[in-house]
Amino acid sequence: MGGFFGITAREDCIRDVFFGTDYHSHLGTKRGGMAAYDAEIGMQREIHNIENAPFRTKFDNIGKTMKGKAAIGCISDTDPEPLLIRSVHGVYALSFIGRINNLDKLIDLTLDLSGGHFDAMTGGKVNQVELLAALISQKEDFVEGIKYAQSLIDGTANILILKENSIIAARDKVGRLPIEIAYDGERCGAASESFALFKLGFTEIKEVGPGEIIELTPDGFKQLSAPGEEMRICAFLWSYYGYPTTSYEGTNVEMMRYENGRIMARNDIANGFDIESIDYIGGVPDSGTPHAIGYSNAAQKAFTRAFIKYTPTWSRSFMPSDQTERNKVAKMKQIPVLELIKGKKLLFVDDSIVRGTQLQETVEFLYDNGAEEVHMRSACPPIMYGCKYINFSTSKSDMELISRRVIQELEGDEGQNHLDEYSDGSTERGKALRKAIAEKLHFSSLEFQSIEGIKQSIGIDPSKLCTYCWDGRE
Repeated sequence: MGGFFGITAREDCIRDVFFGTDYHSHLGTKRGGMAAYDAEIGMQREIHNIENAPFRTKFDNIGKTMKGKAAIGCISDTDPEPLLIRSVHGVYALSFIGRINNLDKLIDLTLDLSGGHFDAMTGGKVNQVELLAALISQKEDFVEGIKYAQSLIDGTANILILKENSIIAARDKVGRLPIEIAYDGERCGAASESFALFKLGFTEIKEVGPGEIIELTPDGFKQLSAPGEEMRICAFLWSYYGYPTTSYEGTNVEMMRYENGRIMARNDIANGFDIESIDYIGGVPDSGTPHAIGYSNAAQKAFTRAFIKYTPTWSRSFMPSDQTERNKVAKMKQIPVLELIKGKKLLFVDDSIVRGTQLQETVEFLYDNGAEEVHMRSACPPIMYGCKYINFSTSKSDMELISRRVIQELEGDEGQNHLDEYSDGSTERGKALRKAIAEKLHFSSLEFQSIEGIKQSIGIDPSKLCTYCWDGRE
């Protein structure tokens, strides 16, 4: 997915932006970048590959090579950024978080309008950030250019622009991803994750509205364009992507996960699941853990960590790009606590079940270490559609998703016409899906959170949530 961070201040802010950007490392694994403006040097930029090393190790000496009273940083899961742009709007740095589904169409449109060219990457691919800059340049100022670009993009576009001693922050037109801003009298900051601003000493945090455009200076922030009425913020931010200490639209991520787990436990009890037969409740680390704590509290069964992830050398923020190697590392990271596994009936909560490959290996690992039963709960509904808004699932086909694949096995093409029934665990089709996945992945039982349950646990107006990956509703 990715995340960005920026500060404009009265004094040099490079170290603050370094730390603020590093606090977004959980959101991406491919590229890290920083850009800064200094009155003497002008615009500066560094971009590094972070697939095999974390952001902090690549930028730890950035204070010696870059300076400025305004700077932005980005963790990217796609193209290198931020880019330095020279256009009709002057020289600026641009960072983009989101996804452009109609990239080729917009490239052709821009080439027709300008008669110019793009810097092509390997395979002829164009950096999405460069395309975004070209679209912005079609209008007379940044505000109109941003609105123009967002109106054409099929997908999501959160934008951060570094100018001379100011930053422009523009949230996606329906707010699928968040932007937070803050001011403390000396500095003005913008972030994808609110806790990054708190950690840098900001106390008053404001959420940018959907489609809103804000300019930040050392004197504060001002609105350049008012927010729209429609919001469709990604519900998956709370269940998986968000860092536990951050909040979106007034709802803290960790608190949502506790409530989500409680709802799942109460549903299991209401549906007759024999909670008393379970010895321990556990979470598939790391993001499954708080959901499991909530489940444990509501079920009044002990929460334990039956296995621990060894993360000193293989944290989530830098895993091998090769999927086979990723699976190998994921398996090697799991260290069992045999006293909590051998001969035990265990129930685990995971944040989601996408393809199921790693989860199947986790369950086999538990059985290999003596577990008697392994029950699985997913903290979100069955994923039926690959995300087309924030790159959550990189599936090239929906049939890579285990839910869709198993539906095809159960009923062929006809089953794809009944996805709502398969998502609902109270229907015959829903029960069949759960049973088939449990057998395929060797679970003793399987249940998913309902869409209603996840909306309830988030606690904001349900019409403001994007649930596309679960129900296909845009």
